[in-house]
Formats: sequence, structure tokens, C-alpha cells
Amino acid sequence: MNKEKLLLWTLAAINFTHIVDFMILMPLGPQLMRIFEISPREFGLLVSSYTFSAGLSSFLGAFVLDKYDRRKIMLWVFTGFLLGTLACALSPNYPILLISRILSGVFGGLTSALVLSIIGDVIPDARRGRAMGLVMAAFSVASVFGVPFGLFIASISNWHAPFFFLAALSLIILWMIYKFIPSITAHLVEKKLKPSPIQVVKRVTGNPNQMRAITLTIMMMLGQFTIIPFLSPYMVANVGFTDLELTYIYMAGGLFTIFTSPWVGRLTDKYGKVKVFTVFMSLNIVPIAVITQLGATPIPYVLLITTMFFVTSNGRMVPAAALITGTAKAENRGSFLSFNSAVQQFGAGVASFFAGLVLTEGAGGELQNFDIIGYIAIVFSLICIPLIRRIKVVDLEDKPTLDEKIKPVLNKQGV
Repeated sequence: MNKEKLLLWTLAAINFTHIVDFMILMPLGPQLMRIFEISPREFGLLVSSYTFSAGLSSFLGAFVLDKYDRRKIMLWVFTGFLLGTLACALSPNYPILLISRILSGVFGGLTSALVLSIIGDVIPDARRGRAMGLVMAAFSVASVFGVPFGLFIASISNWHAPFFFLAALSLIILWMIYKFIPSITAHLVEKKLKPSPIQVVKRVTGNPNQMRAITLTIMMMLGQFTIIPFLSPYMVANVGFTDLELTYIYMAGGLFTIFTSPWVGRLTDKYGKVKVFTVFMSLNIVPIAVITQLGATPIPYVLLITTMFFVTSNGRMVPAAALITGTAKAENRGSFLSFNSAVQQFGAGVASFFAGLVLTEGAGGELQNFDIIGYIAIVFSLICIPLIRRIKVVDLEDKPTLDEKIKPVLNKQGV
């Protein structure tokens, strides 16, 4: 396997653990709401606490990510993520779990920005769609293996077990980071003077193209994370799924996106980011409209709709991420993507917290007003289509597979 593939597989593994850590809480929602005797609003806070802390750390990370070797800072950040996940596993009650989720989010948010920064530094724009498709296939693997396996071990043990599993897996991935991610310092060579925090903020907020990219990120999060955190509780309370049957949703959706994510990446490189995004965002509106209106429904029909939701959601993220990554040059890519990760996490947190306020529990335990949430999500999704057409890629240079400054380091490490 060549050096670039080893690097991308390592980044995908990092993405996998981060996504499972975030996603596993949502299908555990029905169990946690029963065990801790919490309301949808309190569960929404549990989900949004992770995204809010991830957003804050990403914002602060914008001031430091471009000042250091990408590999070194990734090692430190992922170690913190491992410790936060272990804290979740050891949490005895709701307040401690809430604090532990905040700690996990602090480091989880930084991993997202670092993964995208490394791809932007190493992979040329002409092949960035394929790279994003491979790394974002981690979402699919997380859905088809990570989340169902986590739910399975939770069902035969308790809700703590999935987090212990993730902590053990993170140890292996920490070794992969050390082994397969090279020292990446090209951005330091190109810019010897380190900007102040005020200069970093002005550089991002003063760039209209980057601000449009950040706005797109916010709209996408508001269009998705009003739905996703409450999908599992809604399926149990309103549609009639059992906790075990929830795994079918994630397995079916994840299995399909394992194949469609790389395919979307190839389409993105061939037909363009804007065209592919427009198609998948338009298609994504259909399952949103259907899912939020469901009552008691046969499992095969539900799986058809939820799988379409997963495939189209993933399909719109691949070209969007490739486009957004290309709006910054190497010397300030880390700071911009950290800003973007911050608003992505804040947007997801606001969306899930807002949805928790709108949703109410009926007399029979069913969730009410999910249809209203669906209408709101559709409006934000539609706004994204004309917005992405105004975003331009500025990083179009034809770079080699790996920067010439990076290759000697890889060879020295024996990768």
C-alpha cells in the first residue's frame, strides 16, 4: 500500500472513532432517557454539549493549528480525545456524563479540523474529492459496524461498554498516527511570521469567500442536526422500533454509504463539486419530509427511507467538504478549517438544542412536533443550493501526491 493510502486510511480511522463517539449517544438515547429519567430537552443538552464544546475548542484552535507540525499536534489532541472517551465510560450518572461529553467534545472538534487540514496540505484539488470520499466513508463504517456493535454490547452489558470499546480502539489508532502520519510543516516554511489571534480572526472574517463557506456549513448543520439526534428516540416512541431494531437503520444506511461515499468522491472530481452537491442536497429533502411524518410503519419501508437519508446526507457532505477545504491556502488552512469546524459544531449544537425545545412528549410517551422540525430542516437545506454556487476554490495548484518537503520524512520513518 503506498504512502498516501496509508495516510488516508489513518485519517479515516481517526474520523471513524470521532464519529462513533458522537453518534453512539444518539441510538443510546432511549436507554439513557429511561435509566437517568431525563426528558427530551435534557437529552438534547447531552448531545449539544459535545458539539458546543467541540465548537469552542475549534475556535480557539484556529489560533494555534497553523503554528505547529500537524503530526505533533494530532498526537496530543487524539490523546486528549482518548481520555475524554474513557471518562464517558466511567461516568456513574447524568451530570458526570454531561461533563465527560464536554471533555470529549473539546478534543473531538480539533480532530475534525486537523484531518481536513492534512488532506488539504497533502492532496491536490484535482483528486481531493476522492480523498474526501475515502475519509468520509468512515461515517459509513461507523454506521454499519461501530454504532450497531456499540448498541449490541450495550444490550448484553450496559451503556458504559461502547465507550470502553472506543477507548481501547483509540489506543490502536494513536499508534497509527505515530506510524503513518508524517511531520507536516510546509505551512510553517511558507509563513515564518506567526499571526496574532486578532490577525487570524480578521483574515477569516475579512475574506468574503471563506465567510460564504462558513455560512454554508451553518446552513447544512441546521438542516440536518435538527433531525439526526432525535431520529432514534422518534423511531422507538412513534414508529414502533425496539432498541435492537434501531441497529437495522444504522447498518442498512452505513452499508450503502460504504459504497456510495467513494463513488460520490469520483463523481465530484469528474463533474464538479457544485453540481454533485446540488443533486444530493435536492434528493436529501425527500427523506427528511417523509421521516418526520412517520407513524407506525413496517420496518422495510422505514429502512428504505432512512437509508436514502444516510446516502443523500453523506453525498452532499463529500463535495461540500472538498470545496470548503479549497477556499484556503496552505499557510492559513488550519486556522480557517478550525473556524469552520467551530461553526459546524456550534451549528449542530444549536440545531439539536433547538429541536429539543420544540419536541414534546405526549401522554403515551410519543414525541410530538417532529413534523415542524422537518419543515424547518427543509428550508435550511434549500438555502444551501444557491449559496454553494457563490463559493470559489483558491487552492488550484497542481501539487504532487505528497509535498516534496514531506516525502523525505516519510522515507526516514520507513512508512
